[in-house]
Amino acid sequence: MTACVSPWPHGEGQGNAQRESLQGFALAGRFALRQEGQGYAGRLDWRHAGERDELLLSSPLGQGMAEIVSDAGGARLTASDGTSRTAETPDALLQSVLGYPLPLSKLVDWVRGRSPDGGKISVDALGRPLQLRYQDWRIDYQYDSDDPQALPGRLFVEREGILELRLRIDQWQALPGED
Repeated sequence: MTACVSPWPHGEGQGNAQRESLQGFALAGRFALRQEGQGYAGRLDWRHAGERDELLLSSPLGQGMAEIVSDAGGARLTASDGTSRTAETPDALLQSVLGYPLPLSKLVDWVRGRSPDGGKISVDALGRPLQLRYQDWRIDYQYDSDDPQALPGRLFVEREGILELRLRIDQWQALPGED
C-alpha cells in the first residue's frame, strides 16, 4: 500500500511551501476523527497533484490501514486486508465507507486555507485564515510560526453533531512544478 505514497522524515516544518502559491503538495501528519461517539486516530500521508490525490492512512504506530487514490477517472480505497471499494468521486467513496459526507474535494482547499465557493473566511492579524465557514462546516486554523505565508499546522474541522476531524500537520512540501 505504500508504493504510491513517498513518505519523508516526519519532522516539523513547511519545507518549501508557501500558502498563497501552493498548488500541488505533500503533507504528513496525524488525525483524530470522532463520529457518532466513536473515535479513530492515526497518521496521514497525503499527496495532491492536479486532479490526483493519494492518501495513506496508518495506525498511530505506522501500520498501513487504508490507501485512497482518486483522479478524474474515479476513486478507489484499498484496505490493509486487500479488499477495495470504488466510486465515481472521492466524496462518494468516503460517503459509502463512513456513512456520512466528508468532502475530500473541499478538504484540498481547506488544508491550504482557501475558501471554496460560498465559504466565508475570517483572518488573523497577519492575514492568515483563522476560521472558515462553508455551509454547515466550520474549519479552525492554528499556525506554528508567525510567517504571514505560513501553512496551517493544525486544523479542526467540524460538522456540528455529525463529525469532528482534527489534523496535526507535521510536514508540508510543495511538489516540484506544482507551486
